[in-house]
Amino acid sequence: MKGILVASLFVLFSICGFAAGAGTEAAKSSNDPVLRAMLEELNRSKAKLKLDDVAAPYYIEYSIGDVDEFSAETVFGALRLQNKTHARLLRVVVRVGSYKQDSCFGEGEGTVNIAAVEDDVEALRRQLWLTTDRAYKTAGEALSQKQAALKDKNIEIPVDDFAKASPVESILPLVKLEIDSQAWIEALQAASALYRRDPEVQDFEASLRASATNRYFVNTEGSVVREGKTVFALRVNGSTQAADGMRLDRDWNWATTRLSELPSRDKFLEQSAKVLTSLKDLREAPVADEDYRGPVLFAPGAAESIVDNLIGRNALGQKPQLGAPARTTGQWSAEYKSRVLPEFLSVRDDPTMTAFKDRTLVGNYAVDDEGVRAQRVSVIEKGKLANYLIGRQPIRDFPESNGHGRAGLGRAPGPESAVLIVESSEPTPAAELKKKLIELAKQHDLKYGYFVESMGGRSAPRVLRRVWVSDGHEELVRGGLFGELDTRSVRSDVIAAGDDLEASNRIGAVPQSIINPSLLFDELQVKRLDASKDKLPEYPAPVLQSAP
Repeated sequence: MKGILVASLFVLFSICGFAAGAGTEAAKSSNDPVLRAMLEELNRSKAKLKLDDVAAPYYIEYSIGDVDEFSAETVFGALRLQNKTHARLLRVVVRVGSYKQDSCFGEGEGTVNIAAVEDDVEALRRQLWLTTDRAYKTAGEALSQKQAALKDKNIEIPVDDFAKASPVESILPLVKLEIDSQAWIEALQAASALYRRDPEVQDFEASLRASATNRYFVNTEGSVVREGKTVFALRVNGSTQAADGMRLDRDWNWATTRLSELPSRDKFLEQSAKVLTSLKDLREAPVADEDYRGPVLFAPGAAESIVDNLIGRNALGQKPQLGAPARTTGQWSAEYKSRVLPEFLSVRDDPTMTAFKDRTLVGNYAVDDEGVRAQRVSVIEKGKLANYLIGRQPIRDFPESNGHGRAGLGRAPGPESAVLIVESSEPTPAAELKKKLIELAKQHDLKYGYFVESMGGRSAPRVLRRVWVSDGHEELVRGGLFGELDTRSVRSDVIAAGDDLEASNRIGAVPQSIINPSLLFDELQVKRLDASKDKLPEYPAPVLQSAP
């Protein structure tokens, strides 16, 4: 009853132009022209949108992403790119039919348009009107196509097309982008100019991307959301070639929601110098043995890639294609309530978590991109898959969203992780893990075990070290590749996890954070990279006029 009353008041205040003294958060935000335009046009669309041969919409949503961004890239000490942009992207979704079966069909749900960046209510409303008109007509055609396609499908366990959700009102402060762009350009130039210390480096770049995004969302269920976030991402990367032609890459990344958490200029140059040194070390390192099967220890920064690709990706409750019998599209589609990790490991996803060890987490949010409040979800409990991360597209056994519908600007939302946390009930001190690695190598009658410091992808270690059984010393090698690193490996071969939880921030279509410890595998295959070597440059690089 309370929800009905709140929704009724919301409609009344919207029609009356947000009358003074209104008690809802939406009324308090009437001075925001973007939100005002969205609410006024939403209510007009709800009342007026109806074609003679198409049913009236049962659901409409408007979302606008306002992005102010600065980016700069330097290479070999010179500025290659700097860009300052301010843009607004609006997206309109019109659903015809019902929650049980509606017009959502195929790719590209929703209609997208570039919105005016000026705070002109009438201009914004006009764009919303035209985009809504197109979205409604498209929805009517899509529903007919979908109904025709369903005639040829035999669906044994029907699942609703769209999940109902309680209205949410969350009006958070707007954010602004404030950054000394010139100072950072100079720092980037200084960092990439360090290439002069190593004439065999073939590429050395430094970049910064800073953005302030204010996200608006309203729908006919009564949800009104405004949320702002700043993100700063700093990167240094370089490449070189070994004497045999093998290409080698190394990088360093740092992302945060606060400008104050970016490293100082001196610290940034220090990290850049380490990247340069590691390229030289890799170039001079021996090639990995042709074949190895034995224990492998992943540092937290390397285990992060495993967590993302083999755990996070498979925990998404992604609705399969129309008529498909599977529960989801991932490799764990048939693993619900089954063991997918060792019993000592548990995984949760908590979008409400803002920081870890005084470091802010970019994956944090209050309300997801489908108007559902963020929720902490226990994904894996003592090794067993307990829940999937779900948006508002239900899947079998999961009829409701758990607040994980997320979208890049202008894209259709889908289930995504936010702040994914892997914890062990039996954490092992990090120093003890290396001792365990050596003990396991002895048991396998091996001369060494492998320690992975950094990953370059799902199966390619970027920084790989042999840990020798004889005296425990470490030796850097290059050209290694994992042969059988998959979901079976993380279920059966992980035998210990560290007490060294570390947080990493990832900047992609949607910002994500991962918190995980070191992971020790009892047995993995590491083989030599089987790839043809590129030729070295035919003649030397230009002579440098000066060196730092």
